[in-house]
Amino acid sequence: MLSYRAAIPLSNHTLIRLTELIRAQQAERGCRWRRLAPAQQALLVLAHLRNGDTYARLAAGFAIGTTTAWRYVRETVDLVAVLADDVHAATVRAARLAYAILDGTLIPIDRLADERPYYSGKHKQHGMNVQLLADPAGRLVWASPASPGAIHDITAARQVGLIDALTSAGVKTFADKGYQGAGGTIRTPFKRHRHRRWLSSSQREVNRSHARIRALGERAVATLKAWKVLTKLRCCPHRATTLVQAILVLQLIEEDRYPG
Repeated sequence: MLSYRAAIPLSNHTLIRLTELIRAQQAERGCRWRRLAPAQQALLVLAHLRNGDTYARLAAGFAIGTTTAWRYVRETVDLVAVLADDVHAATVRAARLAYAILDGTLIPIDRLADERPYYSGKHKQHGMNVQLLADPAGRLVWASPASPGAIHDITAARQVGLIDALTSAGVKTFADKGYQGAGGTIRTPFKRHRHRRWLSSSQREVNRSHARIRALGERAVATLKAWKVLTKLRCCPHRATTLVQAILVLQLIEEDRYPG
């Protein structure tokens, strides 16, 4: 088998922090021997999450079995995911911002036998719906637990308690037309309907200003999708939440914004 060196677009800071977490877990469990040292295990996990390397490629590159590579990734992802904020902690942090931006994205998945709940009519593909909060600079603040792709953005945001939490915390939040009717502190653009067939010039100007603010939220989506494992999930959809939360923590660590 041919091999070559590859780069992972992450800093040493993230590798060191992840290594420390793995080493602490192994010390707590009393592990005496592993096929890979904590630093190598951390590197393997980052290669999988950031570069999207398959277990077979990781196994060949690190000279371990495919099952071992799968086990190392799974236990590390579980370890990191529990460090993610819940919706209430996230809104407490968002309350310190001038405003927040709310947007949803679809994480594609493999087809399932029971595929109807996961099919998004908006995106015309199967996937998991994830709600994202971004700050005024477009940086990722929080990612919600994943919902089946057939669920609309506003419904997904309500189910995870995000809209109620943002309103209770008084966080002014800008969102697109998909969140029309959310109420509370959620600000959406003016939309034409049967009782308002045309928008006035002032309403169109408000929509343009709203779009300029909300467009920055696309940076948060791009930040999340930069982790190539999310290009298309080839695992059980129920693992999507754990993967997204682990990636959220690692991204905040990478940007030196993780509060823990």
